[in-house]
Parts: sequence; C-alpha cells; structure tokens
Amino acid sequence: MAHLKLENLVYSEKTNEILENTQKGMGFVPNMYQKMAGNTALLDAYTYSYKSFRASSGFNPVEQEVVFLTVAYLNNCEYCMAAHSFVGDMMSKVPLEVTNAIREGKQIPDTKLAALSKLTRSLTANRGIVSQDEIDEFLAAGYSESHVLGVIAGIGVKTLSNYSNHVTSPEVDVAFASRIWSK
Repeated sequence: MAHLKLENLVYSEKTNEILENTQKGMGFVPNMYQKMAGNTALLDAYTYSYKSFRASSGFNPVEQEVVFLTVAYLNNCEYCMAAHSFVGDMMSKVPLEVTNAIREGKQIPDTKLAALSKLTRSLTANRGIVSQDEIDEFLAAGYSESHVLGVIAGIGVKTLSNYSNHVTSPEVDVAFASRIWSK
C-alpha cells in the first residue's frame, strides 16, 4: 500500500485555524487531522462536511455512527473503525451490540438500524447504484427519501477520511486505542 511521508509541511492560515479549533473543541488534534493537514482543501472539506452531516443529515447520533462505521468497515479503514467505535460507545451511546455487529460484519440486532446499515453498505459497495427495491426496503423501515440523500452525504464524508487514511497511515490515537480494529 502507498504511504505519504508528509514531512516539512508549511500549513496555510486556513489549515492552522482548523487545527486550532479542533484542539479547542476536542482537547487534542487527532492524528488523522494532522495527516489531512497536508492539503488544506482536504482538511477543510472533511471538517466542513463532517460538521454538516452531524448537524443536518436528519439522522440522530446513533444512526450517524451506523453510517460512518458501515462505510469505514467496507473501506477497511482501521483508523476510522477505531475512532467511530470509540465515539459510538462513549459519546453517541450506540448500543455495544450494534457497534460490535458492524465491526464483525454481522447482522445488526435492531431492525431499523440494520436497514440503515444495509442501504449504506449497498450504496458504498455499488458506488451509488442501488435498486428501487433497496430504496423501498429502506423507506419501509421508517426512513424518508431525504434520509437516502443523507446516507450519501455520510458516505462522502467517510470516503474522504478513509481514502486519506489509506495513503497517510495515521497512527490510531491513544484516545481510540481501546477500540483498535482490523478485518
């Protein structure tokens, strides 16, 4: 697998601002952000779309983590699986059996969350091409057409970080170490 060294970088004013705000908001700058900081457009796009997804996707925090974990699982992103497992467990209050089911590639015990993960999985694996039956099944589980588009937003956010992590290989932060994962 390719790996960028990202040495001797000079950050833009915008990148420094994002990293400073991250430090203030989280108490640390995740290693993933430090790697993304090698390109202002990437870091800015990721942090903006991440915040927008959290605020405006129409999903509650548990559902948001289901989307993020499902995408990270399919994209085999060890960093994001650890980070979002931790966030899901500690901050978003995702039931452990839901997080663990996604981490293990198993059926989620909650019917509605299973439908969300299933559509997310299909949209991710098939690059957005899904059948009307898949959409109808998702809608029948209690979601709206707007939620279909919200899933796409979540996939976009996680794809940015997953791909970046694949080429920059950030070390899993100590904060997320309890949920280290590999397929």
